Amino acid sequence: MSLTLNSTEELLGYTVAKDLLAGQVILVTGAGSGLGREIARACAAHGATVILLGRTIKKLEMVYDSIVAAGHPEPAIYPMNLEGAAWNNYEELAATLQTEFGRLDGLVNNAVHFESLKPMAETTPPDWMKHLHINLNASLFMTQVCLGLLNASDNGSVIFMSDSAGAQAKPFWGPYAVAKAGLDCLSQLWAGELRNTGLRMNSLDPGPVKSKLHELAYPAAASNSFRQPQEVLPAILYLLGRDSEHVSGKRLVIEAPTQQV
Repeated sequence: MSLTLNSTEELLGYTVAKDLLAGQVILVTGAGSGLGREIARACAAHGATVILLGRTIKKLEMVYDSIVAAGHPEPAIYPMNLEGAAWNNYEELAATLQTEFGRLDGLVNNAVHFESLKPMAETTPPDWMKHLHINLNASLFMTQVCLGLLNASDNGSVIFMSDSAGAQAKPFWGPYAVAKAGLDCLSQLWAGELRNTGLRMNSLDPGPVKSKLHELAYPAAASNSFRQPQEVLPAILYLLGRDSEHVSGKRLVIEAPTQQV
């Protein structure tokens, strides 16, 4: 029986079984730092073999070492710069995963690019293209090439990391907001097209999480305006595990924490 969680309290309070992802193969993009690093560590801690994808090998190696040192399943490292990646690079990734693992049970499209808040009138074509390529196109291409691998699983799940900036069209968030709105749409389109396959697609807005992105966007914000990355992990693990096996086409939202005075 699947368990459907909707509220922030339910998502953050989800009880994660120690063996929730035992034997699963999970690909996490942007795994070298921030939320991606914590997602990768959490998946490994609950039994998954994690494929760490990111552009900086040193950061990926540090995540790899921390997972191995904790005694979790040995992860794999796949360096890939999404900004400059061409279609054949994605195809090479899928071919490698097919050879090494034969399937994917989960894909977390977490990699993100953000520079600063600015008016649309000041957004240059390079700004626009870079934000949309990393934040939207890369998730589309990654998911497309991995579809066969995901369909080979009996528990295939794709998560697109969303943001309220896109859902609410927040001024000054520019191409980042447009890309995030596109991810929500992409997730729901795919969920509808694949509704009879068992492969599920969802987007998750983790709310304001302490990260480089939010420090750039809100440099003067109080520390209790953000959650720590570890706090939102139960929601992500829920979407990857079997308790969410009938949850697809959803945009799940973790509301901002109530600030303590």
